[in-house]
Amino acid sequence: MTRAFLFPGQGAQTIGMGKALADEYPAAKAVFDAVDEALGEKLSALIWEGEQDELTLTRNAQPALMATSMAAMAALEAEGVTIEAASYVAGHSLGEYSALCAAGSLSLADTARLLRTRGEAMQSAVPVGEGAMAALLGLDFETAMRVATAAAEGYVCQAANDNDPGQVVVSGHREAVERAVEIAKGQGAKRAVMLPVSAPFHCELMEPAAEAMAEALSHVDLNAPRVPVVPNVVAAAESSATLLRNHLVDQVTGSVRWRESVMWMAAHGVTETWEIGAGKALTGMVRRIDRALATRQVGTPDEVRAAAAALNEA
Repeated sequence: MTRAFLFPGQGAQTIGMGKALADEYPAAKAVFDAVDEALGEKLSALIWEGEQDELTLTRNAQPALMATSMAAMAALEAEGVTIEAASYVAGHSLGEYSALCAAGSLSLADTARLLRTRGEAMQSAVPVGEGAMAALLGLDFETAMRVATAAAEGYVCQAANDNDPGQVVVSGHREAVERAVEIAKGQGAKRAVMLPVSAPFHCELMEPAAEAMAEALSHVDLNAPRVPVVPNVVAAAESSATLLRNHLVDQVTGSVRWRESVMWMAAHGVTETWEIGAGKALTGMVRRIDRALATRQVGTPDEVRAAAAALNEA
């Protein structure tokens, strides 16, 4: 088996995530402690004992999901599984920061602070209510792009997430996105629904957030990764620290090319994906993209032990 480690994005957050890892693995607990220290607050208390609505706030969800993924990585390492067990790493949107942290490009503390900045910048880039996102289900990416173009009518409406062969998310001004929902239904979409998000991510309206991230990233060390990273905006492996930094800035306004990323990894020898952290959204996407790929979720102590045992038997 040739593996890719995948790291989830926003939407996977749940109260209690990572608690069992922290209880069982001191190294996982140390990850949450380090993130708390980097942010100067007890984010772990919110993750484990807080309210879902507060955890879902972009400024909290982004570092919280990264912390949970890194706790799972720490637990894997305690079981003898290092990042070199993967041939590639990739993450969905904010998950790309988790991938870079796991691969040694970014320190844990810097990653936590960058994601707090990213969450706040993305939230504040567009006044609440002016932007929106919608999922178009049952349309391929090319058709979804045509729908977004037709819906724009002078406003911003872009294909933001190419998640899998039948799921594309569009983003932009609310009225344009609402038009896209109606147009998509007429183009044969199985469903077209507005998403409960607080801002229109991954479109031109996020330019102020991209500028904020360019500034923030200019002040941190970003090293060459220990294994190649597949950035969202290029959907092909990259190991240059300079280019990886640039891709993080471009990602804020650019499309998440997840379908293409998974296809690229499969075409370059990957036969199995491990979803590291909270939830199973990426596993579902991978199965819809390429049924030949084996999948594994690694987010609980039992899943960590099972993954390590499977690797040792291979």
